[in-house]
Amino acid sequence: MSTITRNLLLLGDNEKAEWHPLEPARQQLTELLGDAFQLTVTEDYDALTDLSSKKVDAVVSYADCWSRGIEQEQAAGLVRYVAGGGGLLVIHNGISLQNSYELAQLIGGKFTTHPEYQTLNYFGSAPGHPLLQGVPDFTVDEEPYMFEFDSFAPRNVFLEYEFEGKRYPAAWEHRYGLGRVVYLQPGHCAPSFKPEAYRQLIRNSASWAAGAS
Repeated sequence: MSTITRNLLLLGDNEKAEWHPLEPARQQLTELLGDAFQLTVTEDYDALTDLSSKKVDAVVSYADCWSRGIEQEQAAGLVRYVAGGGGLLVIHNGISLQNSYELAQLIGGKFTTHPEYQTLNYFGSAPGHPLLQGVPDFTVDEEPYMFEFDSFAPRNVFLEYEFEGKRYPAAWEHRYGLGRVVYLQPGHCAPSFKPEAYRQLIRNSASWAAGAS
């Protein structure tokens, strides 16, 4: 039986990146996603305006646009795509799309700050959650992103990290209209993608966002 290949559109920045260039993440994602996914890479945010014509199963945001605006047509295109049944996987700095309030609501939360880069322990916080299948607890050096959640957007937090004796959200998922949204907090640099547990979590999340499971 042949395996269906899912088409992912990876959005990010290289020369325009302020903190997180796309290329190291692209290399890691290409490697870990394997033949089950076809990865198309773009730095052109206008690609968001008409996703339905591109046969995209899910968008993967690794955008690094913290101080740049998102055009209304771009935001509207992504919201329309997800609400109509598309998928969105946001990794680490990809949450910088929050510069558009429509996209902040779509993602379900906003980045607020992070303490210094350090070793963090990650724990599954929703036993039996399908995105945690084959994903044990893991440790990785990372930026401990912290968030403010949109009170109107329901979300299912399924991964947390520990910082100074407390646990904070590290991953969540929710439905948006007919579509699916996942946010994963690790991803600052290439080593962030190395733990096999996290690689499996990305594969699970990409599959779910793309409607494969």
